[in-house]
Amino acid sequence: MRTGILLLVSLLFCYSAWCSDTGETFSQRAYQNYVKTLASDAFEGRGPMTEGEQRTVDYLVSELKQLGVKPGYQGDYVQTVPMASIAASQDMQLKIGSLTFEPGKDFVSRTQQMTKLTQLQDSELLFVGYGIHAPEYNWNDYAGLDVKGKTLIMLVNDPGYATQDEEVFRGNAMTYYGRWTYKYEEAIRRGASGVFIVHETGAAGYPWSVVESGATGTKYMLVDDSGNSDELEAMGWMQTETAEQIFAAAGTDFQQLKAAAARPGFKPVALGLTANLKTTHWNKMGESRNVVGLIPGTSRKDEYILLTAHWDAFGKKVGVKGDNIFNGAVDNASGVAGVLELARMLSERNEPLQRSVLLAFFTAEETGLLGAFAFAQQPPVPTRKMVGLFNIDSMNLAGATDYVLKYGDGLQELEDWLEEAAAEQGRRVKPDANPQNGLFFRSDHFALAQQGVPGLLFMDLGDSDPEYIANRYHKPADEYLDTWKYDGVKNDLHLIYALLEKLANSSAWPTWKPGAEFKQIREADLAEEADTQQAH
Repeated sequence: MRTGILLLVSLLFCYSAWCSDTGETFSQRAYQNYVKTLASDAFEGRGPMTEGEQRTVDYLVSELKQLGVKPGYQGDYVQTVPMASIAASQDMQLKIGSLTFEPGKDFVSRTQQMTKLTQLQDSELLFVGYGIHAPEYNWNDYAGLDVKGKTLIMLVNDPGYATQDEEVFRGNAMTYYGRWTYKYEEAIRRGASGVFIVHETGAAGYPWSVVESGATGTKYMLVDDSGNSDELEAMGWMQTETAEQIFAAAGTDFQQLKAAAARPGFKPVALGLTANLKTTHWNKMGESRNVVGLIPGTSRKDEYILLTAHWDAFGKKVGVKGDNIFNGAVDNASGVAGVLELARMLSERNEPLQRSVLLAFFTAEETGLLGAFAFAQQPPVPTRKMVGLFNIDSMNLAGATDYVLKYGDGLQELEDWLEEAAAEQGRRVKPDANPQNGLFFRSDHFALAQQGVPGLLFMDLGDSDPEYIANRYHKPADEYLDTWKYDGVKNDLHLIYALLEKLANSSAWPTWKPGAEFKQIREADLAEEADTQQAH
């Protein structure tokens, strides 16, 4: 009788090519236990390089072992991630010509150099528009320009957002080139000494207070053999009002140049002023850890699908009155629990998958996707053998929805897979309501995307529960709640499972669509893999 009931339930859930082979479906009890444990005060907010990290890593390794998941990183469950913590002293002043600006109020600045002192000394000031070189969009703000040793002022986001023209970049949807991280990286490649991005709430997607708090606290970073000597002396932001004062002192108008910068053919402007800034820093080397597990495949065991989530939150804050533990229950104990629950479901399959599955729990996502970048730089298998990736960065705990969220639009073939899988559940795909915020580029899958690996982001930060962003996001109030509902989690995990199973038991290699920033990287990797297979 019990077998017949289980079969009926299975048939009701899956009746097409997306049907799951598992004898077990979502277990609310198991999921609830995972997330409740990880979000408990005993884990102290899961801060990197803290006692909370040790407890988190021990717990994840223990759970993987219990599930029969094998070590996934060079014979171990752990990948060591050397990193440093750094904080900038806030007694600095930015002097430009006769103007003096105060940290926090007018600007913020920090560095990733492992040094106690950085400075801009009479550094020539240039306005470089959006600071973008994007060949696929026929755009180069650096054409014919030497910026070595100079300090650059640039705009946040990209010209598509400024013009709202779908023919310019991707219109309102932010591209990779609109992310502030790209802007710093491009300036470093060209030898600049300093960069200040002009903050505007709409274009950035967050208010000045977020910029200020992010730059003035302790940050974490990866460190190369040179102590990051090639990094910027000053990587900063400035208020719009600060930029307007500087441009006025240079005898020009910021708003007019801003408008000009959104049009093709814009030429950078030398402002005829110099920047001076001396900053002292506190820094300390340490190490954190990624946790990696492996579920081996069969006939295609050397091809891999990734399931990922970041385990870190913000730890314990010194000097905060009352509750000082940032438990990170939704962001992202809920996502880690989701990957563990998927691992449990996979471990109880009737038949193993053809392709292998790598489970990766990354450190330091909240401070720059550091664990994911370390994994991408030194992966356990070549990235050309990674078929695709499913990244969970928070789950829907407010109840079932008739939709699944999609981040990024027209970028990759996996979006089509998502549409089909959602339709099989009787659900629709709902586009990101704020594509100008560039959320696709702000979670761990992006580190692998830069290596050409396509991936879907599953995230529900406030879409189903608007109160969450306003009152709990990145705050001590992001705690486990007895009022959570789990039918939305169930639907989404079954969706991810169906996608993973379909991909793992196929020979398909989903790639990027025309115009996507990472298409050429992936195509080169696939060509190399094809040549390798042919040689064998």
